[in-house]
Amino acid sequence: MVNWQQAKSQLKSVREKVFVCERRIPYEVEFDRNDRRAHHVLVVDEDSKEPVATGRITNQGELSRICVVISKRKSPIGKQVIDTLLDIARKNNLKEVYINSSLDAVDYFLKHNFRTQGSVFMEAGLPRQRMVCPLQKIDFKRFYLSH
Repeated sequence: MVNWQQAKSQLKSVREKVFVCERRIPYEVEFDRNDRRAHHVLVVDEDSKEPVATGRITNQGELSRICVVISKRKSPIGKQVIDTLLDIARKNNLKEVYINSSLDAVDYFLKHNFRTQGSVFMEAGLPRQRMVCPLQKIDFKRFYLSH
């Protein structure tokens, strides 16, 4: 997890490549007031030291801005970002998270314990599907070995 103020240039670098350049999301829509308050995940390539993936989660449980640069999309980095965001949600005692998914990513999220909620709607000029994922509370029990 990284702080927005400390990692802003790296986080913006990835999101500009994916959302602003590739997907043509307007810059002023992509970067919003939630950035300062959200918990961010940043993945940096060990060899090149370049940022390659990011995502964020708000205190209300909204996952968003999850993206991976084109050269790393066949790797499991995207799933690792989502898993880390879900861990942050659990640590913050959230009962469920949600994402306003692009339609081409709905099947991906269905395979990862998300379910659709409501009908398709428009956001930033693109069709979206709200998806929710319940978070199981993990109960840690003590076990003792006896013989």
